[in-house]
Amino acid sequence: MAVFLLLAFVSSVWAAGPGPQAEPSDAELFKLGERMYRQGILPSGEPMQALVSGDVPVSGVSFTCISCHLRSGLGSIEGTVITPPTTGKILYQPRDLYMKGFEMVQRVREYSKLLPIRPAYTDESLAQAIAGGVDSAGRKMKPIMPIYELNERDMAILINYLKNLSSEFSPGVSEEEIHFATVIGEGVAQDDVDAMLAPLEYYIKRKSDTSALFKNNPRLARMAVRMMGPDLAAKRFTLAKWTLQGPPDTWRAQLEDYYRREPVFAILGGIANGSWEPIQRFCEEMQLPCIFPVTDFPVRSSQDWYTLYFSKGIYQEGEAVARYLNYQGELGATDKIVQVVRQTSRGEALSQGFLETWTSLDHQPPTTITLPQGKAWSAEELRQTLEKEQPAVLLLWDDAKGSLPALETLTAEDKRPRMVFVSNTYLGEAARTIPEAARGFTYIAYPYRLPREDVRYDSLLEPLVKGFNLAGPERKYIEEGYSVGDIMSRALMDMRGEYYRDFFLDTIGMMGDQDMPLYERLSFGPGQRYASKGCFIVQLAKGPNPPLIKKSEWFIN
Repeated sequence: MAVFLLLAFVSSVWAAGPGPQAEPSDAELFKLGERMYRQGILPSGEPMQALVSGDVPVSGVSFTCISCHLRSGLGSIEGTVITPPTTGKILYQPRDLYMKGFEMVQRVREYSKLLPIRPAYTDESLAQAIAGGVDSAGRKMKPIMPIYELNERDMAILINYLKNLSSEFSPGVSEEEIHFATVIGEGVAQDDVDAMLAPLEYYIKRKSDTSALFKNNPRLARMAVRMMGPDLAAKRFTLAKWTLQGPPDTWRAQLEDYYRREPVFAILGGIANGSWEPIQRFCEEMQLPCIFPVTDFPVRSSQDWYTLYFSKGIYQEGEAVARYLNYQGELGATDKIVQVVRQTSRGEALSQGFLETWTSLDHQPPTTITLPQGKAWSAEELRQTLEKEQPAVLLLWDDAKGSLPALETLTAEDKRPRMVFVSNTYLGEAARTIPEAARGFTYIAYPYRLPREDVRYDSLLEPLVKGFNLAGPERKYIEEGYSVGDIMSRALMDMRGEYYRDFFLDTIGMMGDQDMPLYERLSFGPGQRYASKGCFIVQLAKGPNPPLIKKSEWFIN
């Protein structure tokens, strides 16, 4: 009789006190195992205990399974350092030199060579690996692999979890297709929607065309298999457009209806004018990946998992200004900062980004002047503020209608602040029309690569978006759509035919820094939610059509 006949065993020892207790359900057992795997917490609520390097005691909370084997359990890759999969579906199969069906796929061949051959695990040998550090071939594991101190019941619960982890492909994947969706919020300009969609639709069509060639052209089929593997090469992609109408508090029901009619593997891109929060909440609860939507207002959370953003949005520009001022060291102890904040979502996000970052760097909060929506800030009110506060730094968190007249007024003031900061996103195209006399003291928080350096990507973008003007305001949406499609494609090729949503996100997290259009650097890591973590501080040069001049390096937030 096997040591780990889980349900019978657990039901016999579950009771911790007198009186009958209900046998835990399969779902409850899975959740208990999940907590052990992800958090290092035993079913009793106590931290798991472990040893590393043979005899160094550590807490399982610090050395969780997920830290190395990742959320999907399908392991991690850093260069030539590989942490093997720990899912029952793979553990209970023997490991050979090559993965069956992937003998021609170069990246998988290289991956397989770094993993030792071994026989299939059993319940007993897996328990020995977890508690004794010996694999199914009888070899000692690497010293960094924790040896966990578990009683029989807890070991059984953990093994049961591993057997069920990433055991069935995620919804949205069929024998012939992978289904995706993109989300479009109400009120977004159609030109912006079209620009975001064009690259995505190009990637989807190109993949579907490739799958058709795969079936009809043996030579191209061999090439496709070497790049993608046999299964992915044959699959078509589809892209549904989930268009949301009405106020955001009605979006949840609409999303549920779309998903019920056609479950998808992931949401690609998407665009909305306001907060992405209603869509993120849906994705979190449905465990549905959403990668890189176009939004100025991402949800800033260290707990959520299923949505990846390009950046923290407009909040990040306020954050960058705080770091720039801190690292410049030009402000004295008595120098004052005044921020003028328009009561809009953008103004408040900029203010919050600056305030939270500035105070976290052990500075006193700035003086804040709030401007209601629709209320003009007169030149006389600005002069009174300068007279009263005498700021060394003025932060204008306002749109062009408020900021440009204020900058014009400041050009005539003898006692103006030494530095004035504005937001590129809030000013939009008007950021290029800052009065020439104000350019010497006006600094712009700029979250992208400089335009003159970005044109080198035109040759990549032009085939995807024929008919679009790459010099127009839609370029940003085109470039973000391009990056979404490229990252999605790279991730799927690296997934070795393992179509699990968590592994999709794990794989993106394992990518190295990506050289993409628009953003200076997209960098990834396990559990990271924001790929572009920096911002430039720039000024406008003199003259018509002025170029941007860097006043800082890429500030990492």
